[in-house]
Amino acid sequence: MTRVIASRPPATSVLKQAWSALLIIIVQVIPIAVLVSGTNSTDWLLFAVIYPIQCIGVGVSMHRYFAHRCFKTSRGFQFVLALMASSVFGDPVRFAGKHRLHHRYSDSVNDTHTPLKGFWSCWFGSLLDNGYTDEELVEVARDLKKYPEMMLLHRFWLVPGLLLCVVAFLIGGVSGVAIGVLLGSALLMNQASMVNYFCHKYGKRRFDTADRSTNNALVAILSYGEGWHNNHHQYPTTAKAGFYWWEIDMYYWVIYLFAKLGLVWDVRLPPQEMVNKAFVTGN
Repeated sequence: MTRVIASRPPATSVLKQAWSALLIIIVQVIPIAVLVSGTNSTDWLLFAVIYPIQCIGVGVSMHRYFAHRCFKTSRGFQFVLALMASSVFGDPVRFAGKHRLHHRYSDSVNDTHTPLKGFWSCWFGSLLDNGYTDEELVEVARDLKKYPEMMLLHRFWLVPGLLLCVVAFLIGGVSGVAIGVLLGSALLMNQASMVNYFCHKYGKRRFDTADRSTNNALVAILSYGEGWHNNHHQYPTTAKAGFYWWEIDMYYWVIYLFAKLGLVWDVRLPPQEMVNKAFVTGN
């Protein structure tokens, strides 16, 4: 897969881009409208229950497990993690392929999302068309193709999220869906885009990686640890993005808890000698 994607025709049809744009608008606009018009305690109870699941679905499930295989787990819990990802209308297979290509071609013309292509492309544009066909993304994540349940979820990736919306509607009505499901999805969508954009433009570079990745403490706080992005690009297969105690990484805390509960194992950590060396040299 060496063709320059900028010179290729759009990899996603206009119809699919339109559907993706509509979904993004719904997820972003409806929560704002409900927040303005007024919410109730049931809405926020739904949010308190669902949002942590959605966070795990993005940071632990899609990113650190499916994209980078930072730990091992059972086939059953793997599917639970996949369903958590689906709570934000995510597709773990497609995300894994897209994100692996981001690391392979980071901050080059073939990157799936880089600020070098502009703010819009990095923030929302790559969600409409990242330059690669679905077949290409699945091939990059071919280790997941052997699981029929994962490919079924890949095919019907919208269904679990829509079912969650139905449950939220039955409990809290339209505002229950808006705050309980869509608000968390909107926050996490923007958190991910925030990392993709700001952590390749602003911050400190502990490691001299081949890309422009940076560590950004503010972004790390707002994204529960994902902002230690230069660390991550130096050692993408480690479960821990924050290498030192002051680098807060809440997603790693979740993985640590899962390991203590026996749900995951063989959790990969950054080489201790590298961490010690970077600390001694002041990096």
